[in-house]
Amino acid sequence: MPTFNEIRAMIKARGIKQPPGATRVELVRMLQASEGNFDCFATAVDGVCDQLDCVWREDCFKAAGTSS
Repeated sequence: MPTFNEIRAMIKARGIKQPPGATRVELVRMLQASEGNFDCFATAVDGVCDQLDCVWREDCFKAAGTSS
């Protein structure tokens, strides 16, 4: 799982403006949207997610507190 600072660096590298005080979850969702994906990070319920090719999938389940 990338650190908060690593995620911030990814956001910056893509030229995405970071709102002050943005959380890790908000930043990942911004990255997802910039990639043309659903910005649904950490919303999985009961380990259910239909985004099988998402690069954030494992981290998403952990952040949502569910198991895959």
